[in-house]
Amino acid sequence: MTISYNWLSEYLPESIEPEKLSKILTSIGLEVESVEKYEEIKGGLQGLIIGKVLACEKHPDADKLKLTQVDIGTPEPLNIVCGAPNVALGQNVIVATIGTTIYPVDGEPVTMKKAKIRGVESQGMICGEDEIGIGKSHDGIIVLPEGVKAGTPAAEYFNPYQDYTFEIGLTPNRMDAMSHIGVAKDVCAYLSHHHKKDTAVKSPFKNNLKADNNNLKINVVIENADSCQRYAGISIQGVTVEESPVWLQQKLKSIGLRPINNIVDITNFILHETGQPLHAFDADKIKGNTIIIKNIAAGTNFITLDEKERKLSSDDLMICDAENPLCIAGIFGGMISGVTTDTKNIFLESAWFNPVSIRKTSVRHTLRTDAAVRFEKGVDISNVVNVLKRAAILIKETAGGQIASDIIDLYPAPKEKTEVALKYHYLKKLSGKNYHGDTIKNILSSLGFELIKEGRDEMWVKVPFNKPDISIPADIVEEIMRIDGLDNIEIPSLISIAPSIETLATETINKEKIANYLVGLGFNEIFTNSITNSAYFNEEVLQSAVKMMNNLSADLDILRPSMLETGFSTVAYNLNRKNNQIQLFEFGKIYKTLQEGKYQEENQLCLYVSGDKTTKSWNKKNEKTDIYYVKGICERILSLLGLTTFNYLPETSADFDQYLVVKIKNEEVAKIGAVNKKTADRFECKQPVFYLNIHWDKLLLLNKKYNLQFKEISKYPSAQRDLSVVVDKSIRYKQIEKATSMAKINKLASINLFDIFESEKLGASKKSMAINYTFVDEEKTLTDKDIDTMMAKIIATYEKELSAEIRK
Repeated sequence: MTISYNWLSEYLPESIEPEKLSKILTSIGLEVESVEKYEEIKGGLQGLIIGKVLACEKHPDADKLKLTQVDIGTPEPLNIVCGAPNVALGQNVIVATIGTTIYPVDGEPVTMKKAKIRGVESQGMICGEDEIGIGKSHDGIIVLPEGVKAGTPAAEYFNPYQDYTFEIGLTPNRMDAMSHIGVAKDVCAYLSHHHKKDTAVKSPFKNNLKADNNNLKINVVIENADSCQRYAGISIQGVTVEESPVWLQQKLKSIGLRPINNIVDITNFILHETGQPLHAFDADKIKGNTIIIKNIAAGTNFITLDEKERKLSSDDLMICDAENPLCIAGIFGGMISGVTTDTKNIFLESAWFNPVSIRKTSVRHTLRTDAAVRFEKGVDISNVVNVLKRAAILIKETAGGQIASDIIDLYPAPKEKTEVALKYHYLKKLSGKNYHGDTIKNILSSLGFELIKEGRDEMWVKVPFNKPDISIPADIVEEIMRIDGLDNIEIPSLISIAPSIETLATETINKEKIANYLVGLGFNEIFTNSITNSAYFNEEVLQSAVKMMNNLSADLDILRPSMLETGFSTVAYNLNRKNNQIQLFEFGKIYKTLQEGKYQEENQLCLYVSGDKTTKSWNKKNEKTDIYYVKGICERILSLLGLTTFNYLPETSADFDQYLVVKIKNEEVAKIGAVNKKTADRFECKQPVFYLNIHWDKLLLLNKKYNLQFKEISKYPSAQRDLSVVVDKSIRYKQIEKATSMAKINKLASINLFDIFESEKLGASKKSMAINYTFVDEEKTLTDKDIDTMMAKIIATYEKELSAEIRK
């Protein structure tokens, strides 16, 4: 969930810095996963200066260019070559000076450099709207009104909106925190407890709504009182549907919402302010001036706002007029009654719908709207009317019109608050901390709980309606511990444990061994979501994918059949934020459907590498990562698990340019690839990325068959020889290794390819491979004669098996 810092601060009684507020939110259980700076105009117009054109003449060598002198408040004016058709003497303009970075509406950021244009030096640029991101016009430069002082920073003149956004990892039970006011209440409870003073939210609700007339009364009938336990509405007459005011657009944009019009934007604003979904109907399209909340016949066709026709179920709760269904209650509006630019009269709805009913209908029609998510978790039934009044006042302020009816509020069976008893010794048992009775009362009171009575070792409280998940004492304990601060949980000095047998010791040791090796190379471990977006995969892959039945998000609808896509999203996230040196690894699972009702999950280890493999320093240059670097890491991982005999087979893949499959005894254990441009472009990655995918479960099974053996290091020195062999270009190094092993040289400790050379002198289809051999005898020092004998055997094998020639 995204929370705007500026928006949240409007409800807090004191100003709190973003960093400190982030720590408070995490401490009270609203984990802040990221804090991002939001800029309405990218770059915030930093470095741009307002200047005055002192001179403007035609360029001597270009008909469409002009030579200008621009005063930007410095001792000397700037000479700027400008190609805009509307530039003229005396104008106030916006100037990007040398070193300033501009952010065009379409395109990459551009940093200004001193340049010569048709032989004339230009010391900057006079900017147009689309070039600095404040508009889309490309008709010419921006001309500001008279009276603006030259040298004024453009950011000071335009004052572009800036904010910070908190991405909160909200747990499913925290419906009460799915709004800015809900989060503010928790922050105020934290401040009250830790600052030892009452701190309350600045309430936006005003009780000054009065009907201007009663000209547009809508009758409301609830036929299904179980699925709709409260329904309120109000009519507003004579509205003007138009673009929303700037303040409203800025708030919505900051949390990633696209402004639509003032009526719809107010309902979205209220949703994110209070957590209460609203719906606005075009009142002139409500037949019979009657709203009926009911279920209708199965198979009824209904066109929703997205212009799709849906077949309704008899279990779907609908908002209907006297003749037709108008809206799927609490989920999605209908095409026939939606607000358009022609709408003049509206009926505004605020209601409480049964979470189970909403959930079933939402899943049935795959409509995961913001409203549905909130209704299915349970909204505050006591706040239905207050929110409606707030919205009506805002609509009147932004869209004009008159309140044309009294508030209609149908609440057939008012709900009672849940009562919970909390024993103090139970609180201590769960929290591990002794809380004073007054502390408990103050925390619960600040969260809206109502104290019923208090005993020697317990208290009874009524739960506020905005916390529908709280029903047992453990829930109350959680609330107390949250506000006290999850960071303040006391750690006991003595912990008692019962010894157990570790059944997965070998697997854990191997995992730690490989993880430590990768971290030592400079890798960072990541954990990505095993639920991903089906749009990443083709139809063939999706046929065996494990699909989510009750996905919380439309974008997260399958269990990942591959780890490439989820890891690549992390790579792209880092690359797009200028973190160009990527070395990441992840232990994770992939999933697939075997047959109806049967599934398979497999553990895998994946590496994602991009950028330089070495860092530039005074005595060495930086080296770019390549597939051979990743191949070397793969070999080392296999050897650390005792697997030293394996083969590389080149294959083709739709996702990779270079692609190698690693096999042990004809069984695939790993894949190595250089991601191709098509795949990279899907994730907006602009530099090469290399990928290693290891079938971890298979390696562990092979590792169990391997008996680790130790041997003494030889007391005698090793000897080395180099050999250059000329072979056909089709010969691979793996064939050299195989031929070497066929020579059966027991004293050969290792071989290493250190050079490949191609030249017309060798022949059009030939290449030279330079190889280093290391020999060791554990019983004596090798003589030249011993080594020459072994080398002769190797050469003879190469000549026979590879038709090799020895290069002198």
